[in-house]
Amino acid sequence: MELTKEQLMIQKMAREFAAKDLAPQAEDRDRNHEYPAESLRKMGELGLLGMLVPEQYGGEDMDTVSYALAMSEVAYACASTAVIMSVHNSICCGSLIRFGTEEQRTRYLVPMAKGEIIGSFALSEPEAGSDPASMETTARKDGDCYILNGTKRWITGGATSGVFIVLAKTDPEAGHKGISAYLVTKDMEGFATGRLEDKMGQCASDTTDLILSDCKVPADHLLGSEGDGFVVAMSGLDDGRIGIAALSLGLGQAALDQAVSYSKQRVQFGRPIADNQGLRWMIADMATDVEAARLLVLNAAAKKDRGGKCSKEASMAKLYASEMANRVAGQAVQIHGGYGYTREFPVERFYRDARVLTIYEGTSQIQKIVIANHVIGDRKKRKKK
Repeated sequence: MELTKEQLMIQKMAREFAAKDLAPQAEDRDRNHEYPAESLRKMGELGLLGMLVPEQYGGEDMDTVSYALAMSEVAYACASTAVIMSVHNSICCGSLIRFGTEEQRTRYLVPMAKGEIIGSFALSEPEAGSDPASMETTARKDGDCYILNGTKRWITGGATSGVFIVLAKTDPEAGHKGISAYLVTKDMEGFATGRLEDKMGQCASDTTDLILSDCKVPADHLLGSEGDGFVVAMSGLDDGRIGIAALSLGLGQAALDQAVSYSKQRVQFGRPIADNQGLRWMIADMATDVEAARLLVLNAAAKKDRGGKCSKEASMAKLYASEMANRVAGQAVQIHGGYGYTREFPVERFYRDARVLTIYEGTSQIQKIVIANHVIGDRKKRKKK
């Protein structure tokens, strides 16, 4: 896929920012669980937090391919920052663009595009993750407000974000058709956050529960119409999966580059280990894996830019790229030997950061269900013709 001059410029800008600002701080932020607030402020100024937002709302109005390229560069330096960027851009800004009223876009999308407010997405619950229809959070209309009750779990940015897209059931008997989406802020009565999760990886991005206890949400904060919540979530997850696939690509590329660099420097039996055929084959497999993921990511992004439905392509990219990042990060640790198991080298962090990529925004198993449903459906259509 040949990139345009504009896309290459955006990639270069993101790469230079990530190398200068994010990479030098990534290890300390991971170790100290330090939220990258100042870096996010700079990213807002550079337009990286409003890449897909139309210019009329203060955004950059860029294409999805450019966004995927920038996401990969940020993830190459810091996966924790990249996941914040992905949820904010892909799901939150994207959902407001598609379903928000003009007042909602002006009130929230404009500051979000500048990075003045970071957005988060609240779908999962203690007993509902891959099956959103089983969620227990409810929303009841009461005059000019909705009253929300329930707990949301695994919320990226739960302690730090300024606005949340919260999914709740307005009609518990209607399954996924009874789910609605709401714009919720921390100053709303009945809103609270739980404890910070002590995670394996991506430790610079905070993850908490959201606790809604008779939380009063103004009626004009309904996103879309009642019953639109499942559609809001699924369309947002299509975008989110491209974002996480691009994040996985950046992390995989970083792990590969570290492995190549180390293999040239590490000497055993009087020569660099890069001269050993067994290791060279490992590097060849890793490089092929990364390149295959790159093409799937760019294909999904380009399909979205062409205006076509990209659910299958987004799931394929997310499935393959996230699994690739785990394989390549693991192989990078192996190539580093005992050193790879210590914090002396960044591949240890890459390995931990990669593990969650096959879980959030839909597990690998859910991606396979989505892909199979599309492929089998396509075959049925062909047979009818």
